[in-house]
Amino acid sequence: MNGIAGWLTARGLPVGDGAQLAEAGVALGFVLLSLALGWFVGRWAGPGLTGLWRERVGDHATGIVGRLCDILRHLVAVLALAVVGQVHYWGALADIVVGLALGAAVARLAVQLLRGVHLARWMAWTVGFILFVAALSGAIGGLEPITDTLDAIGFSIGRRRLSLLALVSTLLTAVVLYAVVRIVNKVVAHGVAQAKGLDPAQKLLAQKLASIAVVITAFFFGIDLLGIDLTTFAIFSGGLGLAVGFGLQKTVGNLIAGIILLMDRSIKPGDVIVVGDSFGWVNKIGVRAVSVITRDGKEHLIPNENLMTQEVENWSFSDRNVRVRIPVGVGYETDLRLAQKLMLQAATESPRVLRSPKPNVWLISYGDYAVEHEILAWISDPEQGVGNVRSDVLNRLWDLFKENGIEIPVPRRELLFRDGLKVTKA
Repeated sequence: MNGIAGWLTARGLPVGDGAQLAEAGVALGFVLLSLALGWFVGRWAGPGLTGLWRERVGDHATGIVGRLCDILRHLVAVLALAVVGQVHYWGALADIVVGLALGAAVARLAVQLLRGVHLARWMAWTVGFILFVAALSGAIGGLEPITDTLDAIGFSIGRRRLSLLALVSTLLTAVVLYAVVRIVNKVVAHGVAQAKGLDPAQKLLAQKLASIAVVITAFFFGIDLLGIDLTTFAIFSGGLGLAVGFGLQKTVGNLIAGIILLMDRSIKPGDVIVVGDSFGWVNKIGVRAVSVITRDGKEHLIPNENLMTQEVENWSFSDRNVRVRIPVGVGYETDLRLAQKLMLQAATESPRVLRSPKPNVWLISYGDYAVEHEILAWISDPEQGVGNVRSDVLNRLWDLFKENGIEIPVPRRELLFRDGLKVTKA
């Protein structure tokens, strides 16, 4: 025992006698028990907590789901080690043992949480190291020596002190609030998505408003934690107002337009719309633009403001049924009743054409070389495309016309030669 004490004393550790080593051994035992408790709780309650998370929050935050067992294990270890450090007045060597274990547990917990919200690995480990040093310092003698040293490294600008301590505090606050905002947003988004009394547009609006509220709350909470006087932002807010009035006018306009679109429910995710040359179904309504996916798989990002100021065709605003017009021409020598019956049959047999409202056939004009008809067919899934329905009906009609001897007319011209009064048809 004396040999160990001499070795520690030679390296600057405050070891007085064997009693401190015995106390350190007891503290080490409590540390091992705390770590074992964390491991046991993580193994026992972790799977149940993971299942509850999937039920309440879903798989939106897959990083958190995969780390819940480790997060619970480190959290229980941190709580147990904190209790161990406070229930007894330990000696210096025992404080070092408990402080090292507590700092490591806090650092591991922070890394797991921050990686779970997809923070960069280097940032997560940087925060973990800072928390490790803070926890160790707090256990062996308080944070005052470290905070005083960090605060001494800096300079003053007016009445504001800019120091390394302020930088570290700002970094920790920003990272913690970022993680909290991400988790709260995921929980709120899942809760709103499960609400049965809201349609998709109302759900999206509620999610966006809740997200804005969470970010604003986190901002003011962070300001309060850092002790920043809001009156110092008076000049900044004036500059921001000018920036909004000039440079950010379009951005703010698109943001407000997006909220209005969601509030009046004129355009919802899943709607089939036509804006200018863009035709497709609405994938999502973002803060700046609406994502419209065409039948070619192209994704058009249309600014929200354009949808407020331009004419928009919404094929599924109040009713998802859309009528498709299919022009067909037959020769003048054709049995029109039979041809119309075959047109109606081709439309009825097409799988995407609705039975109610039933398809119809109209004779619309006597053309130059054909009797013009129009097949009117209704579909309820315009997001699947319109051209493919038209193609399917025309293919079926081609086969029916072939089977019944009905020809598709082609343009004909008659040329009259005056000499010899000879008439030639071409």
